[in-house]
Amino acid sequence: MTTSPFDLQPELVGETLSLRPLCREGFDGLYAAASDPETWAAHPATDRYKEDVFSKYFDFLLNNGGTLVILDQQQDRIIGCSRYYVGPDVPDSISIGFTFLQHAYWGGDTNRELKKLMLGHAFETFSEVWFHIDPNNIRSQKATAKLGAKHRYDATIGVSGTPGNWMCFSLSDRDWC
Repeated sequence: MTTSPFDLQPELVGETLSLRPLCREGFDGLYAAASDPETWAAHPATDRYKEDVFSKYFDFLLNNGGTLVILDQQQDRIIGCSRYYVGPDVPDSISIGFTFLQHAYWGGDTNRELKKLMLGHAFETFSEVWFHIDPNNIRSQKATAKLGAKHRYDATIGVSGTPGNWMCFSLSDRDWC
Protein backbone atom coordinates (compact mmCIF):
# COMPACT_ATOMS: atom_id res chain seq x y z
CA MET A 1 0.00 0.00 0.00
CA THR A 2 1.34 3.43 -0.85
CA THR A 3 2.04 6.08 1.76
CA SER A 4 2.54 8.96 -0.70
CA PRO A 5 2.05 9.62 -4.41
CA PHE A 6 4.48 7.74 -6.61
CA ASP A 7 6.36 9.45 -9.42
CA LEU A 8 6.36 7.00 -12.35
CA GLN A 9 8.94 9.03 -14.27
CA PRO A 10 11.53 10.46 -11.90
CA GLU A 11 15.00 11.55 -12.85
CA LEU A 12 17.43 9.22 -11.07
CA VAL A 13 21.21 9.53 -10.98
CA GLY A 14 23.69 6.84 -9.98
CA GLU A 15 27.44 6.41 -10.19
CA THR A 16 27.60 5.56 -13.90
CA LEU A 17 23.97 5.75 -15.03
CA SER A 18 21.24 8.33 -15.12
CA LEU A 19 17.58 7.73 -15.85
CA ARG A 20 15.17 10.25 -17.30
CA PRO A 21 11.61 10.13 -18.64
CA LEU A 22 11.13 8.83 -22.17
CA CYS A 23 9.94 11.46 -24.64
CA ARG A 24 9.15 11.42 -28.38
CA GLU A 25 12.52 13.06 -29.12
CA GLY A 26 14.28 10.09 -27.55
CA PHE A 27 13.34 7.72 -30.38
CA ASP A 28 16.61 7.95 -32.33
CA GLY A 29 18.80 7.42 -29.26
CA LEU A 30 16.72 4.55 -27.93
CA TYR A 31 16.49 2.89 -31.33
CA ALA A 32 20.28 3.17 -31.72
CA ALA A 33 20.58 1.22 -28.45
CA ALA A 34 18.02 -1.35 -29.66
CA SER A 35 19.24 -1.84 -33.23
CA ASP A 36 21.77 -4.62 -32.54
CA PRO A 37 20.16 -8.03 -33.27
CA GLU A 38 22.27 -9.59 -30.51
CA THR A 39 20.45 -7.46 -27.92
CA TRP A 40 17.23 -9.32 -28.75
CA ALA A 41 18.61 -12.76 -29.66
CA ALA A 42 17.51 -14.45 -26.41
CA HIS A 43 14.42 -12.25 -25.94
CA PRO A 44 10.92 -13.41 -26.94
CA ALA A 45 10.73 -10.46 -29.41
CA THR A 46 13.79 -11.48 -31.44
CA ASP A 47 13.02 -9.05 -34.28
CA ARG A 48 12.73 -5.91 -32.12
CA TYR A 49 16.02 -4.63 -33.59
CA LYS A 50 14.12 -3.86 -36.81
CA GLU A 51 13.00 -0.23 -36.92
CA ASP A 52 9.36 -0.93 -37.85
CA VAL A 53 9.01 -3.47 -35.01
CA PHE A 54 10.86 -1.26 -32.54
CA SER A 55 8.74 1.74 -33.52
CA LYS A 56 5.58 -0.07 -32.34
CA TYR A 57 7.29 -0.96 -29.05
CA PHE A 58 8.44 2.64 -28.62
CA ASP A 59 4.89 3.92 -29.19
CA PHE A 60 3.58 1.45 -26.60
CA LEU A 61 6.14 2.65 -24.05
CA LEU A 62 5.49 6.32 -24.78
CA ASN A 63 1.69 5.99 -24.74
CA ASN A 64 1.56 3.95 -21.53
CA GLY A 65 3.94 6.09 -19.47
CA GLY A 66 6.35 5.19 -16.71
CA THR A 67 9.29 4.55 -19.06
CA LEU A 68 12.75 5.81 -18.23
CA VAL A 69 15.62 5.89 -20.70
CA ILE A 70 18.94 4.70 -19.32
CA LEU A 71 21.97 6.84 -20.08
CA ASP A 72 25.62 5.93 -19.76
CA GLN A 73 26.87 9.12 -18.10
CA GLN A 74 30.44 8.76 -19.35
CA GLN A 75 29.36 8.19 -22.98
CA ASP A 76 26.38 10.58 -22.67
CA ARG A 77 24.18 8.24 -24.69
CA ILE A 78 21.07 6.15 -24.27
CA ILE A 79 21.82 2.46 -23.68
CA GLY A 80 18.31 1.11 -22.99
CA CYS A 81 15.15 1.69 -21.00
CA SER A 82 13.00 0.32 -18.20
CA ARG A 83 9.50 1.04 -16.98
CA TYR A 84 7.42 1.41 -13.84
CA TYR A 85 3.82 0.25 -14.25
CA VAL A 86 0.87 -0.97 -12.22
CA GLY A 87 0.37 -4.68 -12.91
CA PRO A 88 -3.23 -5.77 -13.47
CA ASP A 89 -2.76 -8.60 -10.97
CA VAL A 90 -1.26 -6.37 -8.24
CA PRO A 91 -3.08 -3.01 -8.56
CA ASP A 92 -1.99 -1.76 -5.11
CA SER A 93 1.70 -2.24 -5.87
CA ILE A 94 4.24 -1.19 -8.48
CA SER A 95 6.00 -3.28 -11.09
CA ILE A 96 9.25 -2.85 -13.00
CA GLY A 97 9.70 -4.29 -16.45
CA PHE A 98 9.96 -3.76 -20.20
CA THR A 99 13.69 -3.43 -19.56
CA PHE A 100 16.36 -3.80 -22.18
CA LEU A 101 20.03 -2.92 -22.21
CA GLN A 102 22.21 -2.64 -25.26
CA HIS A 103 24.12 -5.91 -25.62
CA ALA A 104 27.49 -4.26 -24.89
CA TYR A 105 26.26 -3.56 -21.32
CA TRP A 106 25.35 -7.13 -20.44
CA GLY A 107 27.29 -9.17 -17.91
CA GLY A 108 28.55 -6.28 -15.81
CA ASP A 109 27.26 -4.00 -13.11
CA THR A 110 24.90 -1.98 -15.31
CA ASN A 111 21.70 -3.96 -14.59
CA ARG A 112 22.50 -4.02 -10.89
CA GLU A 113 22.95 -0.21 -10.80
CA LEU A 114 19.79 0.27 -12.87
CA LYS A 115 17.72 -1.87 -10.51
CA LYS A 116 19.34 -0.22 -7.47
CA LEU A 117 18.15 3.17 -8.71
CA MET A 118 14.67 1.99 -9.67
CA LEU A 119 14.11 -0.19 -6.61
CA GLY A 120 15.41 2.54 -4.30
CA HIS A 121 12.84 4.94 -5.72
CA ALA A 122 10.04 2.34 -5.58
CA PHE A 123 10.80 1.33 -1.99
CA GLU A 124 10.37 4.93 -0.85
CA THR A 125 6.65 4.39 -1.47
CA PHE A 126 6.00 0.65 -1.72
CA SER A 127 7.11 -2.28 0.45
CA GLU A 128 7.02 -4.70 -2.47
CA VAL A 129 7.89 -4.54 -6.19
CA TRP A 130 6.66 -6.95 -8.86
CA PHE A 131 8.25 -8.26 -12.06
CA HIS A 132 6.30 -9.97 -14.87
CA ILE A 133 8.59 -12.08 -17.03
CA ASP A 134 7.88 -14.04 -20.18
CA PRO A 135 8.36 -17.76 -19.43
CA ASN A 136 10.81 -18.02 -22.35
CA ASN A 137 13.00 -15.15 -21.14
CA ILE A 138 15.52 -17.12 -19.10
CA ARG A 139 18.02 -14.21 -18.96
CA SER A 140 15.47 -11.95 -17.22
CA GLN A 141 14.38 -14.73 -14.88
CA LYS A 142 17.98 -15.25 -13.75
CA ALA A 143 18.68 -11.52 -13.42
CA THR A 144 15.52 -11.02 -11.34
CA ALA A 145 16.38 -13.95 -9.07
CA LYS A 146 19.87 -12.43 -8.51
CA LEU A 147 18.11 -9.37 -7.08
CA GLY A 148 16.47 -11.58 -4.46
CA ALA A 149 13.02 -11.70 -6.08
CA LYS A 150 10.96 -14.84 -5.67
CA HIS A 151 8.73 -16.52 -8.25
CA ARG A 152 5.24 -16.33 -6.74
CA TYR A 153 2.90 -17.63 -9.45
CA ASP A 154 2.19 -17.81 -13.17
CA ALA A 155 -0.70 -15.90 -14.71
CA THR A 156 -2.36 -15.00 -17.98
CA ILE A 157 -2.75 -11.24 -17.79
CA GLY A 158 -2.61 -8.19 -20.06
CA VAL A 159 0.68 -6.64 -18.96
CA SER A 160 1.62 -5.49 -22.45
CA GLY A 161 -1.81 -4.63 -23.76
CA THR A 162 -3.00 -8.12 -24.72
CA PRO A 163 -3.31 -11.17 -22.49
CA GLY A 164 -0.19 -13.27 -22.28
CA ASN A 165 1.50 -15.81 -20.05
CA TRP A 166 3.77 -14.32 -17.39
CA MET A 167 5.87 -15.56 -14.53
CA CYS A 168 5.19 -13.22 -11.59
CA PHE A 169 8.05 -12.43 -9.21
CA SER A 170 8.03 -10.17 -6.17
CA LEU A 171 10.75 -8.52 -4.14
CA SER A 172 10.12 -7.00 -0.73
CA ASP A 173 12.07 -4.08 0.61
CA ARG A 174 13.43 -6.30 3.43
CA ASP A 175 14.66 -8.95 0.96
CA TRP A 176 16.37 -6.44 -1.34
CA CYS A 177 20.09 -7.13 -1.17
